[in-house]
Amino acid sequence: MPELRKDPITDRWVIIATDRAQRPSDFAREPVEFTPGRICPFCPGMETKTPPEVLAIRDGGAPNQPGWSLRVVPNKLPLLGIEGELNRQGEGMFDKMDGLGAHEVIIETSVHTENLASMPEKQVERVVWAFRERVLDLKKDKRLRYILLFKNYGAAAGATMEHPHSQLIALPVVPKRVQEEMDGAIKYFGFKERCVFCDLIRQEMKDQTRVVSETDRFVVIEPWASRFPFETWILPRRHQSHFESIDQKDLEGLAFVLRSTLRKLERVLEKPAYNFVIHTAPVQDAASDYFHWHIELMPKLTKLAGFEWGTGFYTNPTPPEESARFLRDAGLS
Repeated sequence: MPELRKDPITDRWVIIATDRAQRPSDFAREPVEFTPGRICPFCPGMETKTPPEVLAIRDGGAPNQPGWSLRVVPNKLPLLGIEGELNRQGEGMFDKMDGLGAHEVIIETSVHTENLASMPEKQVERVVWAFRERVLDLKKDKRLRYILLFKNYGAAAGATMEHPHSQLIALPVVPKRVQEEMDGAIKYFGFKERCVFCDLIRQEMKDQTRVVSETDRFVVIEPWASRFPFETWILPRRHQSHFESIDQKDLEGLAFVLRSTLRKLERVLEKPAYNFVIHTAPVQDAASDYFHWHIELMPKLTKLAGFEWGTGFYTNPTPPEESARFLRDAGLS
């Protein structure tokens, strides 16, 4: 019997189509593969093909030269530009402003054929460190209100470059999707004087049916109202509203659990394309009591169609309890 499940944070309804239940092998997809020997603009020796780096980890060499293990560069074709002012305007009932912001690329490794699941854990830690450092730098700009960190992995997930990379976009507004989470968290806190994410973690760890893995610092779950099959969340067990507030132990712990989770997904789903997004509180918002940063990781296994676009509902053919069981059974660390 299908179920309608309500997200406890956003009040969004999801259909868990249990009568259409699909196992990992049932999804039509092409595994993400790398092209051996390919040289691209993100590879060592090609530094002149990108804008000058704003951050790098080097074993030697001068800036914008080979010898690096990680680079952060402005996007060559940015969605938003850092120069200028907002210049807010109205045209009758319509509002607009100049496209001010920042758009950066985190080149995660110098090795073209690696990914976050296969690279050494220390390199994943460097990637997470770079995420934090860029947010800490950009949040000093009071024109910016939200900084989004995300990864598109594989062509099906929107990646246009094969070389392992993530992206950062800083915005002068808070995105609607983030504001919905913020509003839901504020409403829950106003009623119960507790963080909804902290309550969610406590309930999931007590129940265990949707828990994929847990460490002393993080828990990995398949959310109750999963929008997509194998949608996976990584949450810090300690309450933190802003991702950039993580300390060194958090960096190490997140690197371990992110790599481990991606390895599980690779084994169970045979190297799927995926997106992940770091949901954090707006940079100029205290949000210390009610919001809880987390990572939402979504393999590309299904497509939205007319019903989803017309209603805002999502239809998930794999119950999160089943997804969690498959991932737990994958083992790995």
